[in-house]
Amino acid sequence: MYAQPLIAVADVPRSSRWYQAVLGAESGHGGEEYEQIMAGGEMILQLHQWDAHDHPHIGRPALPPGNGVLLWFQTDAFDTALARIRAAEATVLEGPKVNPNAQHREIWLRDPDGYVVVIAGAYGDLG
Repeated sequence: MYAQPLIAVADVPRSSRWYQAVLGAESGHGGEEYEQIMAGGEMILQLHQWDAHDHPHIGRPALPPGNGVLLWFQTDAFDTALARIRAAEATVLEGPKVNPNAQHREIWLRDPDGYVVVIAGAYGDLG
């Protein structure tokens, strides 16, 4: 079993471009209402337009998205990820920094819809 998180977004193509740029990923589906973000041939994230289709459990767009949820991604190429993040001019909330408890480097971002996204190096990646 593995996770396939789905987040609701206002503009699927905009969010897709952001995640592709920041994660070094690619589109696996494409579209105005739904997208799959792929890395290494695996789906790592799904994007769904708030108002598309009748999914009563996606949430309510009037509320702040992602309260209490972090989208956490691990990479074996943290320095390359930092270069992508800087090139994408992503909003940085914190870092890059070393997390001594987790024994890795990490950077905390805010995506275009307000979700918090963390990119972390592998265990032992202290720079």
